[in-house]
Amino acid sequence: MSEPVGPLMLEFLAWISSRHRTYAEAMEAWQTTCPRHTVWEDALIEGFIRMESQDDQCEVILTERGRAMLEESNKTGGPDSQMFHPDRQDQERIGGN
Repeated sequence: MSEPVGPLMLEFLAWISSRHRTYAEAMEAWQTTCPRHTVWEDALIEGFIRMESQDDQCEVILTERGRAMLEESNKTGGPDSQMFHPDRQDQERIGGN
């Protein structure tokens, strides 16, 4: 990858990749009115995610580029294994560690 992404973007990509996510679920968990936290919009602009219709719902999925970014982060010891799901009350760690 040409340019590293920040920990918030890696957390978002890991969250999307952890299971099927609907658009409504992603918007509820990741929407913000703060212009300094534009992870959703940045992921779309950078081509890391896309929306796809599945059974009358819109699903958010990683693109090839998004998967590659997440895989590269894993190879270089990125922080995704220490991140938290924003939608879990118990703050369960992702990544199996």
